Amino acid sequence: MLLPTANGRTPHTHVRRIDAPWPQATVLELMAAELRIGELETALCEARAAAFTDTLTGALNRRGFDDAHRRELARARRSGSSMALALIDIDDFKRLNDTLGHHVGDQALVHLVKVLRAALRPSDILCRFGGEEFVLLLPETELNAAAAAISRFQRQLAAHAIPGTGAVLTFSAGVVMQEVGEALDHTILRADAATYAAKRAGKNCVITG
Repeated sequence: MLLPTANGRTPHTHVRRIDAPWPQATVLELMAAELRIGELETALCEARAAAFTDTLTGALNRRGFDDAHRRELARARRSGSSMALALIDIDDFKRLNDTLGHHVGDQALVHLVKVLRAALRPSDILCRFGGEEFVLLLPETELNAAAAAISRFQRQLAAHAIPGTGAVLTFSAGVVMQEVGEALDHTILRADAATYAAKRAGKNCVITG
C-alpha cells in the first residue's frame, strides 16, 4: 500500500520491464516444431493429391473427378450455365498393347493426357475413367462447341506420335450435355452410348448424344 506524502500526493513506483531472451534450446525447439508442422502439411497435401489422382497419367481418378464434378455442378446451377461431358476411348488399344507391349501402352496413356492437357482450358477437367477410357468435363460449354473442341483434340493428337515409337493414337468420343437434375452416372452412360456409336461409325470420330 502506498501512503500519501506531506503534500498529499501519492508517489508512483516506476516498474521497468525487461524482456529476457528465450533460452536457445527453446528457440530451437520452436523452429523444429514449425518445420515439422510444415512437413506434415506438405505430406497431407501430397496424400490428398495421391488419393484423387491416377498414378500413371496424373489425370484425376474417379474419386477426384466426382469431387471436381460436384463443385462444377454447383457452380453451373448458381450461374445457370451449361456443362458438357465427353467420354474418350482410345482406338485399338488392345492391339497396341499386343504388338508393341504394355510398356508402350502405358506410354500411350501418358502421351494422350499430355497432349490433351496442352490443349485444354484451365477450367476443363480430365479424368482417367478406367483402362483406356477418359472423361472430360467442359464447364460453360454448349454441345456443338464441345464436339468441335474434341475434334480439334483428335487432330492435335494425330500430329504427335507416341515418343520413341512413331505410332500415332486416335480415339473415339461421345459428347453429351448434363441435363438439369440428371445424375452423373446417367450422363456418363449416355456419353458411353455415343462413344460406341463413334466406334461403329469407323472410329476416330465424335458423336453427340
